[in-house]
Amino acid sequence: MYEAKAYCAASASAPLAPARITRRDPAGHDVRLEILYCGICHSDVHQVRNEWSSIMPTVYPCIPGHEIVGRVTAVGSQVTRFTPGDLAAVGCLVDSDGVCAQCQAGLEQFCPDLTLTYNSPDRHLGGVTYGGYSDSIVVPERFALRVPGNLDLAGTAPLLCAGITTYSPMRRWQVGAGSKVGVVGLGGLGHMGVKFAHALGAHVVVFTTSPGKQQDAVRLGADEVVISSDANRMRSHAGSFDFILDTVAASHDINAYLNLLRRDGTLTLVGAPQEPLAVSAFGLLMRRRNLSGSLIGGLAETQEMLDFCSTHGITADVEVIPIQKVNEAYERLLRSDVRYRFSIDMASLRLE
Repeated sequence: MYEAKAYCAASASAPLAPARITRRDPAGHDVRLEILYCGICHSDVHQVRNEWSSIMPTVYPCIPGHEIVGRVTAVGSQVTRFTPGDLAAVGCLVDSDGVCAQCQAGLEQFCPDLTLTYNSPDRHLGGVTYGGYSDSIVVPERFALRVPGNLDLAGTAPLLCAGITTYSPMRRWQVGAGSKVGVVGLGGLGHMGVKFAHALGAHVVVFTTSPGKQQDAVRLGADEVVISSDANRMRSHAGSFDFILDTVAASHDINAYLNLLRRDGTLTLVGAPQEPLAVSAFGLLMRRRNLSGSLIGGLAETQEMLDFCSTHGITADVEVIPIQKVNEAYERLLRSDVRYRFSIDMASLRLE
């Protein structure tokens, strides 16, 4: 075991602050990463503040972070895919049982015995796992992903959650050339959805409540931008979409978007409103529409996503911050005061 630097929350109301934690030494199949960048996900804020207490209560001290890019510094004796000096990434998962039907299908995110990157039972050290707001992390080799060398590392970190969260459903529902795709909301998830849909060859329409984001949406790859409060513009798209990605985490009228789907079209939720959404049965029945949800992706699909990003030059739009500004970043995130993700330069932690 060894000591690592980190930033942690001691309680739901406490700010994130410097701490020292214990990490395990790499065993046979493990790799150790020096963390270079870690993205800030909105779920980090929910978890740190115990806002998901009814579903996954937070255990303190809590060290968040599941959008990790780093450099391999040590490997176990049985590791075959990495050597010290390689770039690698870690997403939302750091272990699973490997034998269940979900794992065998490459859908580790649905494993009944998965281990999340943080706030999940730590089967090695006891207690809970600690995430990427730290100077290093140790994970099994199969949960470390190769980072293409042509990608900006700060912008790559959010791909490990925001990227795969939006890429996976588009692949699942076969978005491609000739598809008409809607993206609801232009935030951390939405801006990645626009980039992926554009790169996949779709005609992309962004729905936003913010007129000030129209120019940015076009820059990111949108062919059209619709202000969702404009009833006439909304009606003009009725029954025409093959796929809509709904990234909104607040309560909203989902039926307004279901009505835009063509026959057999699909709307996939990747945002997670705390309150249930009211769904009109007739909106689904009359055109055999699909309403689905999606949760990150498996390991193979996440690697596929990173390689796709390498080919198409895609990374997240990020504001890079030192770890010392993480509490300020949380408050700004709640105000939607970032375009479009924060990425922590973890070199700042090593200076403390």
